[in-house]
Amino acid sequence: MKVHKIDHVGIVVNDLAAAKAFFLEVGLELQGEGIVEGEWVDNVVGLHDMKATYAMLRTSNGEANIELIQFYRPIGEKDRERPLANTAGIRHIAFVVEDIEAVVAKLKKQGAEMVGRIQNYEDTYKLCYIRGPEDIILELAEPVN
Repeated sequence: MKVHKIDHVGIVVNDLAAAKAFFLEVGLELQGEGIVEGEWVDNVVGLHDMKATYAMLRTSNGEANIELIQFYRPIGEKDRERPLANTAGIRHIAFVVEDIEAVVAKLKKQGAEMVGRIQNYEDTYKLCYIRGPEDIILELAEPVN
């Protein structure tokens, strides 16, 4: 058996519009959006009478895809603690960006919060964590030339 690549990462959200705007502001490109429902998707995801909307986004080089999904039925759990960076599970998504300070400023205008501060790591990258809608944490990395 051979794995060729990661096709996409799926993120379930409560507010698709806010999450989509956040990832577009980071610099991802919208590839498509729509509604999924019916027996075929019920059988894939193991839910009954499922209906959801989705937005598929990708990086400008086409190498990474993010699928944002908002479920209308059945409704999932909405109350959860705000996870910290060391909480078990998938905790952040990392993107290489140009001009990290400008990206952070744009995201803050949309309500994103810095988790820590922008730091220079061994003169190779400027790095930071920033928390967006749905408590999604992004790690931003800018190569230092």
